[in-house]
Amino acid sequence: MATSRRQFLGLAAATPLAATGALSLGAAAAQAADSAYVMCYFTESTSLGDGTDYGLHLAVSQDALEWTPLNQNNPVVTPTEGDLGLRDPFVLRGQDGTFVVLATDLKGTDWNYVSQYIHVWYSTDLCTFTGYHRLKLHDMNTHAWAPEAFWDAGRGQYALIYSAVNDSGHNVIMVNYTTDFLTVSAPQVFFDPGYDVIDGDMAVGVGGVNYLYFKKNQTLVGARSTSLAPGSFTEFSTAVAHGGTEAPELVSSPAAGTWYLYGDTYTPNGVFYVWQSGDLSTGTWTARDQKTYTQPVNSKHCGIRAITSAEYAELLSYWGTPQWNRLKSYNHPDRYVRHADFVGRVDAYPIDPYLDSEWKLVPGLADPAGVSFQSVNYPTHYLRHYDYQLRLDAGDGTSAFAGDATFYRTPGLADASWASFRSYNNPTRHIRHFDYVLRIDPISTATDRQDATFRVGY
Repeated sequence: MATSRRQFLGLAAATPLAATGALSLGAAAAQAADSAYVMCYFTESTSLGDGTDYGLHLAVSQDALEWTPLNQNNPVVTPTEGDLGLRDPFVLRGQDGTFVVLATDLKGTDWNYVSQYIHVWYSTDLCTFTGYHRLKLHDMNTHAWAPEAFWDAGRGQYALIYSAVNDSGHNVIMVNYTTDFLTVSAPQVFFDPGYDVIDGDMAVGVGGVNYLYFKKNQTLVGARSTSLAPGSFTEFSTAVAHGGTEAPELVSSPAAGTWYLYGDTYTPNGVFYVWQSGDLSTGTWTARDQKTYTQPVNSKHCGIRAITSAEYAELLSYWGTPQWNRLKSYNHPDRYVRHADFVGRVDAYPIDPYLDSEWKLVPGLADPAGVSFQSVNYPTHYLRHYDYQLRLDAGDGTSAFAGDATFYRTPGLADASWASFRSYNNPTRHIRHFDYVLRIDPISTATDRQDATFRVGY
C-alpha cells in the first residue's frame, strides 16, 4: 500500500502530542523491515582526548556489518542536564513506528558518579530530536546504567531495563514499566542470577522464546524465558568473549538468515567483535572474521536498530557521509593505513591519534583519473613513494611529487570487492604492506596480492 514519506516516518502519529514532546507510543506498531540498520554510540579515544565525545552518535548500514558514520562522526544531540554527557545509548522503535532514545546519565569515566536518572529523547526520524528530559528510575543510592526498553504486549507497556545495585549488594538488571517514558512504575528486579550482571539486551518473541544477553565476568552470556515476567529468565548459553567484553547487542539479519551478537572490549576506544548464530535457541556463537565488519571510529557501547531503506536514505541525506575514508588491510583486518612519524604503515585499531588513519581520497595530483591520499590532520601533506617506501610529505607543486603521490584504484588483487592501488609513475608496482610498512612493489605471489588489498570504508 502506498504511504507518504511523512506517514512512513511516523510524523503524523507524533503531531497530536508535539506540545508535550511525548510521542503516541501506544498506537499500533508500524514495524520496519530489516532492510537497513542504525547504530547509536558514544566515542572514546585511547587517550580520552581528541575523538572522545559523550553525545549521541549515529551510523547506518545496509547489512549491520559495514557502517557509515553520520554527521562526520560528530554527535547529533548532546544532553543538557545531569552530568551533561551520556554513555550506553539505545534506540527503541515505539509501537507507532517512531523512536525513543535512552542513555546513561554519565559523562566520562567517573564510576563514583551516581545518577538515578537516564536521558530520554523522542524522534520521528532520527534527524530531529524533541522532548528531551531526564527520567528518574529509582530512589536507591546507586546508578542506572545501560538502559534499554522493549514492548511487553501482555502488559500493554514498555519494560525499561537497566543495571543497578540493589539490596543484593551486586549489580542486577532492574525494570520499570511505562507507556510514555515520562512516568514509570516502581522499580523491580528483572534478573538476578546471584552474581554481578550488567548491560542487558533483549530479543523478544523469537520462536515463542525471549532472550536476554548480559555481561558476566567479562564475558557475554544469554538467559531465556517463555515469559517476560521479572525473575523468569534462566541462564543457558555458552559464554563468548574476546578479552574483557561487555555491551552485548543482538541483531537479527533476515537477509543473511542469521543473528549477530556484538560485544565491546572493556577499554577506552574499545574494539567491537561480532559473533553469529543461525539459531538463538542453541546458545552457541561463531566468531566472524574481522574482514567482514568495521566499527565507526572510536565507537563505544553501541545499540543497533532495524530501519527501512527509506529511513536509511533520509538519514544519509540529512546528516551526510564522511568527507574522509579509512583503509583496512585485507590480510590483517585489525589494522588500518595510517601515518606515524610521517611514515606510511598499517597499524592495529585503535589508533591514537585517530586522525592519523583518516584520509581524503582526492583526484590524483598527476592525473585526476587516479587518486591521491591527502592527510586529514596534515592537509598539506600526501602519501607519496620515495625509494619505494610510502611516507607523508608536504606537496611541493612539482610534477615529480605529483607523480609519486598519484595511484590508480583497481579491483582488489586478492578480492575484487576490495581495492588495490597501482603507482602512476611506477605502473608495475602497487601499494602493499611489508612488516606493516607501506611500499610500492611488484606483485606476484598470493601473499603479495593480499598485502596489496584494502577496503576503502569508514
